[in-house]
Formats: sequence, structure tokens, C-alpha cells
Amino acid sequence: MELILPKQVFLTRGRGQHPQKLVSFELALREAGISPFNLVRVSSIFPPECQLISRAEGLKKLKPGQIVFLVMSENSTDEAQRLISASIGLAIPQNKDQYGYLAEHEGFGESEKEAGAQAEELAAEMLATKLGETYSRHNFKRGRENYYKINDHLTVRTRSISQTATGARGLWTTVVAAAVFIT
Repeated sequence: MELILPKQVFLTRGRGQHPQKLVSFELALREAGISPFNLVRVSSIFPPECQLISRAEGLKKLKPGQIVFLVMSENSTDEAQRLISASIGLAIPQNKDQYGYLAEHEGFGESEKEAGAQAEELAAEMLATKLGETYSRHNFKRGRENYYKINDHLTVRTRSISQTATGARGLWTTVVAAAVFIT
């Protein structure tokens, strides 16, 4: 059996509203640009040596009907005025030979910035604890480049993508955020 190890990944997001929940989900996938693919959700390891590319570049490499692996966060509501969010956080080691982590976060009442920060911290925490290290929020440094120092030998860059939307009366509202792998 052939080893499937993604070489690239891109981030995308979308939202949709419709009286039917399934159609609102489809509209969110369309806005994210990933509706013409057969989507397979996978767990949250960022492969070693994987390159983060732009959405436009990533979509050019895919063909309609293709089976595509992704980590996806989704959230839906049919409540008017309810703010929902979906986010993907990444913790990418500076050492490209080391694997990283992707984390999904869904929330209510959070801005895109708040949801993104939650997803980034979750990704850093999951990677640190997976490697047997103790997680501490004090090791997070935010600025132009967000990063988390796991130990003296391992620092990870963090980033995220988030989508928010507010529910509307009589409609389902769905948001998605995804990290889409290119093999």
C-alpha cells in the first residue's frame, strides 16, 4: 500500500445560510471553494516537511470529484442573532522534520480573533502534551508572528483561520474552516 503523506496544505473558510441545514452547509463549502471534492476528515497531525500554501494555489492542484483529506471545523445554528464560529489552529515546528498539530475549535459568541486565538492555543497545547511536555500559556508570544516555546529545543509558529456568522430568523447558518491537504 502506498504511503499517503501530504506535501502541502492550504487554509480556507466559508459560511452559508438557507432554510435547510444541509444546504447551508453546502453553501459554506462552496464559499470555501471545497464543495466539488469528496472530503475525508482526518485527525490533526501536521505532516513533517509539509508546506503551507495559499488557497488559490491549492485549489489549482485539485480536480472536481477528487478525494481530498482535510481537518475541518464546522458550526451551525438556527437561532436568530446567535454568533457562531469555526476555527482551525496550526502549531508548525520551526524544525521542518518534526510533525506539528492542527486543532479544530467551534464556539459561540466569539469574534474571529478570539476563536482563532483559542484554536492556536489548543493546537500548541495538544502538540506539547503529545510530545510529553507540560503546557503553559506563559510560553505563548503574540505579535507579528505568533509562536509557542514548547521546550529549549522546540518552538512552533502558530496561526489560524476562522469564520464567524450570525444566525438569522428562519434560516440555518453554517460556518466552516478547514486545512486542506495536497498529496
